[in-house]
Parts: sequence; C-alpha cells; structure tokens
Amino acid sequence: MPQAIALDARSARVLPWLVAIAFFMQTLDGTILNTALPAMARDLAEDPLRMQGVVIAYMLTVALLIPASGWVADRFGTRRIFFSAIVLFTLGSLLCAMSASFNQLVMARVVQAIGGALMLPVGRLVVLRAYPRSEFVRVMTFIALPGMVGPLIGPTLGGWLVEYASWHWIFLINLPVGLVGCIAALRFMPDLKSSERMRFDTVGFLLFGGSMVLITIALEGLGEMQMPHARVLLLMVIGSACLAAYWLRAGHVDEPLFSPTLFRTRSFAVGIFGNLFARLGSGALPFLLPLLLQVALGYSPAQAGMSMIPLALGAMLIKPLAKPLIDRLGYRRILVGNTLLLGSLIASLATIDAHTPTVLLLLQLSLIGIVNSMQFTAMNTVTLVGLSNQNASSGNSLLSVVVQLSMSLGVASAGALLGGFTVPGADGEAVLQAFHLTFLCIGGMSMLAATLFFQLDSKQVMAARLIDDE
Repeated sequence: MPQAIALDARSARVLPWLVAIAFFMQTLDGTILNTALPAMARDLAEDPLRMQGVVIAYMLTVALLIPASGWVADRFGTRRIFFSAIVLFTLGSLLCAMSASFNQLVMARVVQAIGGALMLPVGRLVVLRAYPRSEFVRVMTFIALPGMVGPLIGPTLGGWLVEYASWHWIFLINLPVGLVGCIAALRFMPDLKSSERMRFDTVGFLLFGGSMVLITIALEGLGEMQMPHARVLLLMVIGSACLAAYWLRAGHVDEPLFSPTLFRTRSFAVGIFGNLFARLGSGALPFLLPLLLQVALGYSPAQAGMSMIPLALGAMLIKPLAKPLIDRLGYRRILVGNTLLLGSLIASLATIDAHTPTVLLLLQLSLIGIVNSMQFTAMNTVTLVGLSNQNASSGNSLLSVVVQLSMSLGVASAGALLGGFTVPGADGEAVLQAFHLTFLCIGGMSMLAATLFFQLDSKQVMAARLIDDE
C-alpha cells in the first residue's frame, strides 16, 4: 500500500483542482464527440451510421485499463503515472485532430483512452492517501462536480465547434488544458509508491481483457464492419471461452484480478449483471440521439448539441432526491419500476419524426435524463452497498469496468442494429425507420434488466458509502 503523506498548504489547495480538471477533460471528451460524428464522417468519407468504432475504441480501452491502474500507480509512482496519463491524453487529442482516415482516428482514440483510463483512478488514489478521512468526502464531492458539468456543456460545445469552426477543435481544445495539467502535475502531485512489491494477475488480465475485446469486435462486426456471420460467431465463441477460462482460473489463484467470491454477495451479483444489461440501452443514447437529430431529422450540429442539454439538466435535478427515494421505497421497487420506465422512454423515441414539436422532444429527453440518473445512482449503490470493507475496493474496480464495458457494448449493439435495419442507399424516410426500430430494440433490452433487479431483497435500502454514480 502507498504510504499516506502530509501535504503542504499550497499543494492541499491545488491538488483537488488538478484532479477535478483531469476529470473534466475526461467527461467532456466523452460527450463532446458524439455531436461531431456526422461532420467527421463527411470529412473522412465514411457512412455516419457506421462511426461507432470511434466511440467504442475509447470506452473499451478505458474498461481494459481500469483494473491495472492501481497496480501501475503503486509500482511506478503516482506523479509519474498521472503526468504520463495527461501527456498521453493530450498527445492522443492531437493525433485525433490530425487524423486523415477512419482507422487513424480509431488508433488515436486508443492513445487518448490510455491516458484517460489512468487519470481519474490515479487521482482518486492520491486523494484517498493524501487527505484525512474527515476531508475525503468534501474533496471527492468537489472533484465530482466537473463530472456533472462536462455532460452538460459537452454536446453543445461540440455542436458549436463543428458548425462554426471544424470538428478538429473538439480535440485541439484539450491541448492548452493538457499543457497546464502537465506543469501542475510535476509541481503539486505527490509521488506515492508501494513499499512492497505487489503481484499483478497478468494472465487473468489478458484473459479478461481478451474476452472483452473479442465480444465487442464481434458485435461491432455485425454493424460497422459488416463481417461475415461465421467470423462474428467465431469471435463470440473465442471471447466467451476466454471469459470462462478467466472465471475458472480466478477461483484457484491467490490474487486474481477480480475474485469470484465477490459474487457471493447477492446485491453485488445482481447489481453487476443488472448494470451490464440496463446500460445496453442508456449507454447507446449519447451515440444514437445526435445521429438521429442530424442524419434523420436534418438538425444542424449546434441545434443537435443544444437539444441534448435537457438530458444533463434532468440528471442533475434528480440527484438530491435519489437517496430519500431509495430510503423510502427500497432498491427493488426503485430499480424494477425505474428500469421498466427507462426502457419505455427509450422505446418512445421511436415516435419522433420531422413533425414532432420541439417542446415535446425536449420534454422526452428531460424525462429520460431524470429516470436515467436515478437508475445510475440506484444501480451503482446497490452493487457496492453489501460488500465488506475488505472487498469494497475490488468490487468498485469491477463495477467501473462493467460500466465502461456495458456502454461500449451498448454502442456496439446499437450500431449493429442500426446497420442491420438500414438498407444500402436508403432515403431519409427509410433511415428514420431504421432509427425507430433500433430504439424499440434497445428499449426492450433495457427492460429485461428488471427481471434481475427483482431478485433483490425488498427491504434493502441505501447505506452511507461514498460511491461514484457516474
């Protein structure tokens, strides 16, 4: 374990800002891109309905590296890793802006994601070690604020940059922030290292990561890459075999990447699998909605970005009410009812067409934002609420992986459905119909998670554990 250290007064003031800015860069990048996808597709001579690889490459890389972030920081030092993470994120942003083809852009997003995957976990680790418990909640609350601001301004900023400058600027704006972050990291980031050599489950990491990559590529292959079904099936089988091999091996090694014993806690098992299936729908929305508005309904990038604001506003408004509602009704009632409602609202997007009043569209998106935020808070807290202090860190790491993985699979599934429902050379009406069918499908997939949440203890309520509900 890295030793706790005493910060000087200036570092104690600056460090939360440094980690908060890193969090803001990461969350902004996750939302600013989607509005720009149609413009990027035009410049790169690609089909805008087959651009999901740009989104998936980032999410999947982040999911892969989360389990290794703590070990890497302990092994090489938090200052070196945090500084390197900002450098990689900034370099990846520059490479994204310079990309002249779809494949170059995907590779640049992988570089960017390597930095993004390390910034926040390492920053949290430093805060945990550098501040007393009495200050930890206050500091983490401050750091979490940019996580709510990023999704609020990201789509709008992305739309305006695309319309009045070019899509390259959604990446170039990271450069000055990254430069300041690098200087601040060298000056104010404590350098914490583990005093003892910790083992890392490399074989487990390769098996688990390999399964995630293969299954995601298989789903993406049905849509964007239009792979032969035999190849998709082969990737699915190999990916599933890797996952099974990891599971069987993890029960027989001393320090597995994620211990199967975590799943002996019923609420954790239900929460993990519920997260995985419920986010297949909600994780696809930030990708699908800007495409629907621009490709099928003819919105400008700026109009599409502004239309996404109600999603973030609704999410922010419901947050103060989440804990009282869960305490009053319990997890099972909240999650079963909320999951069915969220799936229905996603499916209701199939009613949107060129004649839908703007006010009605914004109302739908506001309701989705409210219900989605409640869903995230309840799912994430129920997953960790029953774990012992000994298992909390490992459980939180696995939850973070599942959140990123499920959103990646959600985008891949939505892309596969959209590609399957779209006829080559289709006109505007046929493209809109493909979007409608896709929303119906992902709404239905989301509702299936209610059967999992029904297995929860009806009397279980929220516990006082600090949990990131993004």
